[in-house]
Amino acid sequence: MQFFRQWQAVKAMTFDLDDTLYDNRPIIRQVERQMVEWLHHQHPISATQPLSWWYDLKRTLAKQDSWLPNDVTLWRYKQIEQGLILLGYQPQQAQSSAEEAIARVLELRSDFTVPLESHKVLAELANQIPLVAITNGNVDVEKIGLADYFSLVLKAGPDGYAKPHRDLFDKAQQFLAIPAEDILHVGDHLVSDVLGAKRSGMKACWFNDQNIDLYQHDKVKVIPDVEVNRLSDLLLLIGK
Repeated sequence: MQFFRQWQAVKAMTFDLDDTLYDNRPIIRQVERQMVEWLHHQHPISATQPLSWWYDLKRTLAKQDSWLPNDVTLWRYKQIEQGLILLGYQPQQAQSSAEEAIARVLELRSDFTVPLESHKVLAELANQIPLVAITNGNVDVEKIGLADYFSLVLKAGPDGYAKPHRDLFDKAQQFLAIPAEDILHVGDHLVSDVLGAKRSGMKACWFNDQNIDLYQHDKVKVIPDVEVNRLSDLLLLIGK
C-alpha cells in the first residue's frame, strides 16, 4: 500500500466491480466466444459476415448515437438488432431476436464465482461503513452474490453517464449524504475510476493487482490518494 496524499479517515467507500472485485477479462472473453457461437447457431445469417463487420457496425452505431457507449447492454442490443436488419431480417423479427440475444448475454455475463477474498473484505467493510457499487458494466450483483454488501448499486446507462463522468459519483455522494472528500472510491482503472473519483471530489484508491508502475502508466491523468495491491489492504484504511 502506498499513500500519495496526506490521509484522513473515510466514512464510506464506493467500488468499481469489473477487474476490481474479480478478474473480468477471462469472463468477457468467454461471453464473447459463447455469444458468437449462440448467434451463429440461432441465426445462421449472422455468420455470413465476419466479426470485423460486426465490430465496425458497433463503432458506427456509437458515432450515430453518442449515448450508446454509456450503456453497454443497449449498445450490444442495437448492434445485434441493426446487424440482423442489414442482413435481411424484418425490424420486428430483428427486435425480438436481439431481445433474446441480450437475455442470453446477461445470463452468461453473471455466470461466475467471485473470489472468497472479495467476499471477506466487503463483509468486514460493510459492517463498519456504507458501501456503494459504481459500474460501467452490466453484471448482476444479485446473481454473483455481492448485493448484500452494497447499500446502492449504480450502473452506467440506466443510472447515468459512464465513468469517468462524475454523474454516478455524484449520485453516490448524494445517496450517502456525506461530503465527497469523506468517500473513498476503489477501482482498477486510472481514468474511469481514479480520474472520475477525483473529478467528483472523492478520494481515489487505485487497485493495482498487476503491479504496474504508476509513473510508467500511459493512462495516468491524475495521481490517486492511495494505491493498494490487495483488497485486504483496504481494511487497514478504516479508522486511519
